[in-house]
Amino acid sequence: MTSESLQPPVGPARRTVVAAVGAAGLAAALTACGSDDMSSKGASDSGGGKGGSDGGSVSVGAAGTVVAKTSDIPEGGGMIFKEPAMVVTQPTKGEFKAFSSKCTHQGCPVTGISKGVITCPCHHSAFSIADGSVKHLPATQPLASVRIDVAGDEIKLA
Repeated sequence: MTSESLQPPVGPARRTVVAAVGAAGLAAALTACGSDDMSSKGASDSGGGKGGSDGGSVSVGAAGTVVAKTSDIPEGGGMIFKEPAMVVTQPTKGEFKAFSSKCTHQGCPVTGISKGVITCPCHHSAFSIADGSVKHLPATQPLASVRIDVAGDEIKLA
């Protein structure tokens, strides 16, 4: 045997390389899921305003279009519509609110309404049925409000 064969290999050990690659992958995954970069902010701004509790609104269809009957919307709950893409809620008896159904975190459509909150299945963001404000992260912006008119038993886009 020569003295060269007893020398340790030059460069990082395999274990060091595997640990570094794993840590970098974890950091990238966490950044992508919980980011609040311009692409996720654009989701809340794309309709002409941030909406929700800060007073902005988004247009989802032609003004005057009837979207529901007041009797369709349960008190303390709501209904999600695919076309137009919106959520109509009735937080208290006779009070109707409407919001975009596009989650402000990464743009997924919301799919549930329960116990006073609108929920997104993608990362479990939750929003108030009363004003669209964030009730559970990772979303940081409220749902955009949608202008509606209630006339008699009809809910129409304003």
